[in-house]
Amino acid sequence: MRLVRFGLPGQELPGILDAQGQIRDLSGIVDDIDAAALSPSSIEQLRGVDIERLPLAPAGSRLGPCVGSVPNLICIGLNYSDHAAETNTPIPSQPVVFNKHTGSISGANDPVILPGDAKKLDWEVELAIVIGSPAWHIEESKALDHIAGYCLANDVSERAYQLEYEGQWTKGKSSFSFAPLGRGWSLAMKSPTCRTSTCGWK
Repeated sequence: MRLVRFGLPGQELPGILDAQGQIRDLSGIVDDIDAAALSPSSIEQLRGVDIERLPLAPAGSRLGPCVGSVPNLICIGLNYSDHAAETNTPIPSQPVVFNKHTGSISGANDPVILPGDAKKLDWEVELAIVIGSPAWHIEESKALDHIAGYCLANDVSERAYQLEYEGQWTKGKSSFSFAPLGRGWSLAMKSPTCRTSTCGWK
């Protein structure tokens, strides 16, 4: 099951891709692809929808961020040893945790807007994990039970802001449009039919 949000910025509607890759309008079933729609009970309801009976989205519709009303965007820095090596950074003994402001979220194909004095723009393709039910101090063996799905994310950074100025990483990570979410198939839900080539779930 591949969920999307389509339409003008700030006016996105919930959608789902059919077998032909066409966007079908889900707005008669859920209000948005957000926390409520991604809860386990809602996901089960969506699995039972006859996708082919849903109306098609207008041709050429813009794909917005594949998740709406995101309350928190938590990132893990230096999570690849090769990336740590290329930046001449020691591999940390504990995860490097930082936030990107949710105001930096944009659609997969939206333009990235540079700050006026940007000097060192950089980007990294990431796998984003979308949490579908609350999780707090859970056992590692139960972690996957809280995942609703996966999507591609682009971690755009202004490295001078991030590394050469004093303060937290957040200022180099959170400019408007610095967190494009989704790509084509957007939010791929974990399911027996989900292929590793599209969502990393087997």
